[in-house]
Amino acid sequence: MMNRERVIAVIIGRAGSKGLPGKNALPLCGRPMICHTIDAARASHTVDRVIVSTDGQEIASAAREMNIEVVDRPASLADDRATVDSAVRHAVCEAEDTASIIVILYANVPVRPDDLIDRAVTTLMQTNADSVQSYCDVGKHHPHWMVKLEEDGRVVPHHPNASYRRQDLPPLRIPDGGVIAVRRESLFVPNTGHPHAFLGEDRRGIETRPGEVVDVDDAQDFTFAELILSRRVTKPDRERVVS
Repeated sequence: MMNRERVIAVIIGRAGSKGLPGKNALPLCGRPMICHTIDAARASHTVDRVIVSTDGQEIASAAREMNIEVVDRPASLADDRATVDSAVRHAVCEAEDTASIIVILYANVPVRPDDLIDRAVTTLMQTNADSVQSYCDVGKHHPHWMVKLEEDGRVVPHHPNASYRRQDLPPLRIPDGGVIAVRRESLFVPNTGHPHAFLGEDRRGIETRPGEVVDVDDAQDFTFAELILSRRVTKPDRERVVS
């Protein structure tokens, strides 16, 4: 690799969740959900240190059982209005870490490609960008086909266009929650008027394929993640039987 920069991974996971209460500590394939993200961070070849930022006792206990450092997040940074970057800045400062690259990982993303973190960090180093984030195709939920429904049920196109087929739609990507790698100088220049200012000016992206990243927000996402993870566990056994 190029000149080796120090990298710290901050896994963020609140105790509260409206869509799926307590999701970050819910047993997923026999382990608290956050454990799967810890596995991914530990498996990375570019991450030098892993910490968890949380206000949840169960989440903290799960991390400590895996010998992961925990930063107790204050209530002011753990409600629905708290921003991701503020929680990460707090964690880095509390950990007294001087890493030049911070990898942000969500505890509620238990499924991501094995090489995703390293791809993001390597891209950041090679391009000298301010941040690198993972994206996936918007698929059938393309903004060209979105509409507004008036009170009387009248349909108003959100983005008037002449796209008849999906193939005619301009290719668009959406953040999938898999990984964010950001330079320290960008993260520590907050701008309350612009929620994504911490990503800097030069923002790069890496792509993932459909289903490679699962961001768990509700029970349906949880079931999907459980299915994928269970297949990962059983696949080697089936292959040994076949051979």
